[in-house]
Amino acid sequence: MDENNTILVAVEGKIGIITLNRPEESNSVNLEMLNEIAYQVQTWEYDDNIRCIIIKGTDKLFAAGIDLKALGEEISQQSLALKAWQDEFNKIENCCKPIIMAVAGFALGLGCDLALAGDIILAAESAQFGYPELSIGIIPSFGGCSNLMHRVGKAKSMEIILTGKALSAEEASLCGLISRVVPMKDLFNEAMKVARRIASLPYQAVLQAKETLKQVENMSILNGRELELKSCRLSLNAQEFKEISAKFK
Repeated sequence: MDENNTILVAVEGKIGIITLNRPEESNSVNLEMLNEIAYQVQTWEYDDNIRCIIIKGTDKLFAAGIDLKALGEEISQQSLALKAWQDEFNKIENCCKPIIMAVAGFALGLGCDLALAGDIILAAESAQFGYPELSIGIIPSFGGCSNLMHRVGKAKSMEIILTGKALSAEEASLCGLISRVVPMKDLFNEAMKVARRIASLPYQAVLQAKETLKQVENMSILNGRELELKSCRLSLNAQEFKEISAKFK
């Protein structure tokens, strides 16, 4: 496992693994960490040997929020560029390859934003998801409001953001914020199991499926069905499908 400043990076077979690595700061997210995550994700995006990515914290916490000290310094130096932060999140969210988030402990504020930037969220029973930003006089700014609204609807989004109360893993699962809850002892192994399953499937079909799902999320059902048909035609004409179907002739 190679160490970069704020993350640890490893590769197991076709799986790229990023471990958040600011333990003394409770994995609070600063722009440097976000840059490194986005850079590594983009590096693997252009590596055909990597088919799936896992992002995880420690067994005790995922990411406790934004680094308030670093944020304060940026504000005092008048160097705060919210667009730069958002650009890094966009690079993660727009990665063409599936990203699995393995979450234990706190995923709060920017930590929750990071978790929601993935495609599949597996959470240990200890996981807690929330946005405490209002308690320090700001609002979620990097996808929290919009991502929550799309995932859990208006009523739940209002409760989560206006009260700042964190959701337990069970609550997050029940309202559709995460994929499912996994025993802590099995969290990483289950993430690897899911990643290996995805990595074993036809490569172009996986990429096409993720892209289609991301697009239909913001479409009407009718428009979504039209896009599915177009995507299916592309898959039917792909070389990998032709090679697989030839085996059944």
